[in-house]
Amino acid sequence: MIREEAIIIGAGPCGLAAAIELQRIGIRPLIIEKSHLVHSISQYPTYMHFFSTPELLEIGDIPFTTPNDKPSRLEAMNYYRTAALRHELRINPYETVTRVVRENGRFTLTSTNRFGEPLTYSSRYVIIATGYFDHPNYLGIPGEELEKVTHFFREAHPYTGMEVAIIGGSNSAIDAALELERIGAKVTVIYRGEHYSSSIKPWVKPGFESKVAKGQIAMRFRSRVMSIDDRSVTLEDSEGKHTIANDFVLALTGFHPDRDFLTDTGVVMAEEGYPFFDEATMETNVPNLFLAGVVASRHEANEIFIETGRFHGRKIAAHIAQNTAADK
Repeated sequence: MIREEAIIIGAGPCGLAAAIELQRIGIRPLIIEKSHLVHSISQYPTYMHFFSTPELLEIGDIPFTTPNDKPSRLEAMNYYRTAALRHELRINPYETVTRVVRENGRFTLTSTNRFGEPLTYSSRYVIIATGYFDHPNYLGIPGEELEKVTHFFREAHPYTGMEVAIIGGSNSAIDAALELERIGAKVTVIYRGEHYSSSIKPWVKPGFESKVAKGQIAMRFRSRVMSIDDRSVTLEDSEGKHTIANDFVLALTGFHPDRDFLTDTGVVMAEEGYPFFDEATMETNVPNLFLAGVVASRHEANEIFIETGRFHGRKIAAHIAQNTAADK
């Protein structure tokens, strides 16, 4: 069994920030990541730019420099990689934590590395910073399992000349629709809201509305998809059911944290599906088990961003330092 003082599960920006804060109070945590460093960011659309300005994404007092007003996905990956290297963070990539159990004041963690080998750790503190990008919100409709359906949008080129339905009305849906229209796809956006979402970027909305008004993008409000088949999509609105031609479906309906994993660790989950934790310390109902980043979201997974979640580690470190001082 490998003994550690603290283990962080997840090497996203908020997990990295938490590790840096723990180092500042004299704890060198081990980060265990089931994929690679900032995996979620690597899965963002290829040419995506963040909504946030670079200084709001900074961790570890390392400046995020870019000639752009809003940094790109590629710049962010480079920045967080640099931050991890400069702070000499200990990271085990491609290793999946499968179980966390607290016994006699310490945690036992079991994991599997990329070679399928089992590993066991003992740790005094555990921070769960697992994000949410691996857990899309499924629609639960016939045909959602078809190969033509995806919950991720990477780039527009493969859809040139195709009939593409986008389910959702968030920024990701609007951005995808605009990119797809530019490369010659025939785009229909299907959204159950009565009007455009208030969260749409104000500098993007006018251009999108213009394309809808000109018939270059079809926008269907108050609509929901009922089923998907190989060549069409059936949707329902206030006027009844309609079937439209379709080649591909982008179900951009958002994501959620891994609630099953949290429950298995003993974290109490509210009826609404969000985990219990103390907002001042990020500690859950399980002593010395903390949350950091979007996994601490309550009603919506997108209510916590890097610019806010990066400070969770500071709260955790302060709480641990205070308790350590009290024990002496």
